[in-house]
Amino acid sequence: MTSSVNLPWVEKYRPKQLDDLISHQDIISTIRKFIHENRLPHLLFYGPPGTGKTSTILACAKELYTPQQFNSMVLELNASDDRGINVVRNQIMSFASTRSIFKSGFKLIILDEADAMTNDAQNALRRVIEKFTENVRFCLICNYMSKIIPAIQSRCTRFRFGPLKSDQILPRMNYVIEEERLKVTEDGRQALLSLAHGDMRRVINILQSTSMAFDEVNEENVYTCVGHPLKSDIANIISWMLNEDLTSAYSSKKFLCSSVDQYSFW
Repeated sequence: MTSSVNLPWVEKYRPKQLDDLISHQDIISTIRKFIHENRLPHLLFYGPPGTGKTSTILACAKELYTPQQFNSMVLELNASDDRGINVVRNQIMSFASTRSIFKSGFKLIILDEADAMTNDAQNALRRVIEKFTENVRFCLICNYMSKIIPAIQSRCTRFRFGPLKSDQILPRMNYVIEEERLKVTEDGRQALLSLAHGDMRRVINILQSTSMAFDEVNEENVYTCVGHPLKSDIANIISWMLNEDLTSAYSSKKFLCSSVDQYSFW
């Protein structure tokens, strides 16, 4: 284990540069071309959680700016920030209206969870985007593009981040396992992938939780950690329903409930 034991693994192993990203190579190559040609537009990233939207724009920001420039050139507002109109009028407007002393060009404002913004805030943001296009670029990140007003959508180049495939998740998951020196069984790896649903963040969070709760990351421990029924239990219930009479099936199910009372939904 490394010394940063208190850091969530999703942050500890977040890609630091574009080459570290594990998928969406077509999107990455397009954005890299924008950067190299110095014509980055306003961006709108949308798609399910854990698919690399935030990691992509943060990696872009690190290509655009040196570590010394980063804090003065990049404003990132995440899900914990207030998304009302006052944030647009105060924090965003203040940052956008301040000219940079660097010659590298525009500032970058990253608005994560932008679909949580109120319509009034989005309309105010649209006016800010129009006013400061010369020296500021915006990147809006959301799960649901339908919750972004059309006036903002039309001012952004849109990229959809689809769910990750298992063969894309597996190498990064194995890298984390090796770095953290975890004891993970093959059925444990498969359980993590089956629970992922294309979400890299979910995989790493479950892996960290299971490794902290148990000495070994196996299928049973992974499912127990997230409160998910075991495959064998599901198979047994289906078999009882199909092959046994009602009384026997109910008795078998009741016995199973008493032995796995950690599952609140039984």
